[in-house]
Amino acid sequence: MLAHSVSRQLSASSRSRASQITRAFARHSSWSRSQRQMSMASTSTASADGQNTPKLNIRVSTLFGALMIVGIGSTAYGLYEFYSAFTMWPKAVREDLRAGVKAKNQGNLNTSERYLTRALETALALPLTDLSPNPHAKLSGISIVLGEVLETNHKPDEAYAVYVAALERLQRAIGEGSSKGAEGGVTVSGPERVRAAALAFKLAEMAEEYSQPEAEEEKWLVYAVEELLRVLRDTQTHAGKQKADSSRDVAEDVKGGGYSDKVDLDELELPAWVRRDDVVAPLERLGAFYGRTGKQEYSIPLYLSALSILLPPNSHHASAETKCQGAHIMNSLASSLAQASTTPERLPKAEAWAKKAIAVVTSVRSSSVQEDPEVLGQCDAVLVAALFNMGSLKESGGSIDEAKEWYTSAQKQATSIKMREGIIESEQALRRLKRHTSNETRS
Repeated sequence: MLAHSVSRQLSASSRSRASQITRAFARHSSWSRSQRQMSMASTSTASADGQNTPKLNIRVSTLFGALMIVGIGSTAYGLYEFYSAFTMWPKAVREDLRAGVKAKNQGNLNTSERYLTRALETALALPLTDLSPNPHAKLSGISIVLGEVLETNHKPDEAYAVYVAALERLQRAIGEGSSKGAEGGVTVSGPERVRAAALAFKLAEMAEEYSQPEAEEEKWLVYAVEELLRVLRDTQTHAGKQKADSSRDVAEDVKGGGYSDKVDLDELELPAWVRRDDVVAPLERLGAFYGRTGKQEYSIPLYLSALSILLPPNSHHASAETKCQGAHIMNSLASSLAQASTTPERLPKAEAWAKKAIAVVTSVRSSSVQEDPEVLGQCDAVLVAALFNMGSLKESGGSIDEAKEWYTSAQKQATSIKMREGIIESEQALRRLKRHTSNETRS
């Protein structure tokens, strides 16, 4: 589907811009994988030194699975300058860690795996105080690098197990810290809690990518969203503020299934160590999950929450990339609204969001001539998806002539940027409308 396509393209380009340090922590860009799953709104009419065979079955991407925008990325992975700060590690861990990272950079993945596994085992045997400051970040950091090596070496099962173990250690520390005030005298910091959410997000990505049960993906996404909102609530409370009621409600509602129509997360003040993408990506990804599984009543408030954080009312100076991320979420929101009910007002609301997405992207394209061509290319792909979505919405409402105009615009835009998937889908839609018109004429 078109939205799938839009999602993955945007993802790959962001990853290529990531720094070496971030890649060391398996950090994925904020335009990373989350879109792989998103269907184009309303298109339901449509080298290692060793070899290992993964047990998990890789799902073949759908036609429009080539682009991705808001996936998170696990931006929280990159909290520490791993390569340049080996001296922060205890001597017992340092040499194996250094050797493991060096072997990884040289492509000697089996060797890297051996060293990193030994470094992790050694670190886990040490008292937490020996790893201070930020012991949980250090332990999870080694796990993340080891997991990345295992993934690259075609061992997704083992990588998944490493990530799960790292997250469970963090969850235990967070739980014990809540009940006792600290674990072993070492408090779990806010950034370390964000790291836990990032790990859960990563596990959700893997669960989706390797066709695990939907409940597995949902479990990790719900935890990522809930933990981030708890972190924000606690941050506001500790700062003497009382603006986190909505985040608490959303965290509880994520699990209970009851959502309000509007979530004022834009009022939350993010601490310096939490990026907007850290919060937006899990919200958007969970919204996409519920949209994909037919639970539109859950996806809609999640998309609204993601938008309220990504593009709050005062976001006039947001970057072109951020605005196009927002436009993609608007388009997904339009799809969910259109499918949420059969009430007459659903289509006008969906159309309003789709048109807003088109307006946002059009504004970016007209005012960002000096923008990174890669970003503009991503925005162009979002525009194709939004134009096609408007055609789908008009077709659903029986406005065939208007649907034809929107599909034609989508086809022209797709042609101008050589977006093969967009061209094919638009042309198929136009042929479908032509057959419909011919049948009506004959009858």
